[in-house]
Amino acid sequence: MNTEIKHARPPSLEEIVRKRKPVRNINAEHQERLSPLERIGLWITQRVGTMGFFLVIFVWTSLWLGWNLFAPENLQFDPPMGFIVWLFISNLIQIFLMPLIMVGQNAQGRHAELRAENDYQVNLKAEREIEVILQHLEYQNAILLTLVEKMGLRLEEIKQQEVPTAPAK
Repeated sequence: MNTEIKHARPPSLEEIVRKRKPVRNINAEHQERLSPLERIGLWITQRVGTMGFFLVIFVWTSLWLGWNLFAPENLQFDPPMGFIVWLFISNLIQIFLMPLIMVGQNAQGRHAELRAENDYQVNLKAEREIEVILQHLEYQNAILLTLVEKMGLRLEEIKQQEVPTAPAK
């Protein structure tokens, strides 16, 4: 009778845990796989995509334009011409827009990393809770199998009996 019961038992918690793949931290794996050039690129992107960098560009551009427009002609190092001013204004838009876009992208990236880390923590917590539930189920299965053995029944007999269904509402 014991051999029949062992074949009918569901997998134990130890078997489930042993077969389960370990949880991976993708963020850490990604950081480890970056090449030195990629790390430099990320470093530059993180520095250029800040409000401080934007303010440095803004102040430098304002000083350059102000000096070359309002300083005495003999002190101007880059006297403006009409088309150069218009070209400068169009470039100014690009110069200011690029760091502002990068600031937004960096903020969105940090937010995505925080969400991913939170999801990782929630998944770990859920996994621990599921293990507790599985332990309770394993304990209940052991109790039920012990009761079945003490009653002198075989699992095949129990499986062949119809399970009563709940009446439809």
